Amino acid sequence: MDKRKIILDCDPGHDDAVAIMMAAKHPKINLLGITVVAGNQTIEKTTRNALNVCQYLNINVPVYEGCSHPMIRTRQVIAEDIHGETGLDGPTFGSLTKKSEDKHAVNYIIDTLMESEGDITLVPTGPLTNIAMAMRMEPRIVDKIQEIVLMGGAYQLGNVTPAAEFNILADAEAAYVVFTSGRPIVMMGLDLTRQALCYPSIVDRMKNIDTKAAHLFTDLMRFFGQQQKEVFGWEGGPLHDPTCIAYLIDPSCIEVKPMYTEVEIRSEKCYGRTLCDYFNTTKKEPNVLVAVKLHKEKFWDIVENCIRLYN
Repeated sequence: MDKRKIILDCDPGHDDAVAIMMAAKHPKINLLGITVVAGNQTIEKTTRNALNVCQYLNINVPVYEGCSHPMIRTRQVIAEDIHGETGLDGPTFGSLTKKSEDKHAVNYIIDTLMESEGDITLVPTGPLTNIAMAMRMEPRIVDKIQEIVLMGGAYQLGNVTPAAEFNILADAEAAYVVFTSGRPIVMMGLDLTRQALCYPSIVDRMKNIDTKAAHLFTDLMRFFGQQQKEVFGWEGGPLHDPTCIAYLIDPSCIEVKPMYTEVEIRSEKCYGRTLCDYFNTTKKEPNVLVAVKLHKEKFWDIVENCIRLYN
């Protein structure tokens, strides 16, 4: 079986942690490295969270610390109301001994792509700063990217402003660079990820597996679900980022629709909005596959199968 080579660029984050869990062990995926960006919390905290998850689950994958601020804007946006003070509140981790690599995440992305045969997929599940900076620093990597499967955006409603989703809003200029790169993009936006609500029954289902991964999933989702209920009124937290990994494992679990998509960077009120031409009103060639429907039973089966890969 040919494994899909990926670099997971993330900002852990409860849902990022589950994405790491799923990507690290699945036989269809070769997780080359984890690059970290500021987003759900500061870069120091998101890096520590990635290291903690890897250490707890004995994931032997290098972790690279990346950009701490957006490309242009001075204000860094974090999601403390959703992910807590640490960015990964809920689980209790032991003393951390795993360390991040000396190389900066952007340099790692550049070097790895330049040395590749064009067979690496980038999977950004946080703000797109690392990816855009790599594209700007070394434009030759763009043609080396097989595909970009990202979590971000929405063709309907935002979750930070009425217009914008968190990852795109956090660094819309970076998103603009990525969306205009010309590479194949699959976008797991809020319209899709809000269909992946992790209800208490799902948490109980995973808890019964009784592995370290199941215990971590349970601790993560109990806190995450409670925060989502307080902020949005939902009974379950949307498992945003793992949809990217599920799609790579089995694309049939998610239906996508080709759309011409732009990122708004000039509007004061609509900054960070992903303008997805759902009805092809512009008659422009679609540049993004936008996820529109989740086959829920198949998705949760994939999540469960990934959790069962751990002892």
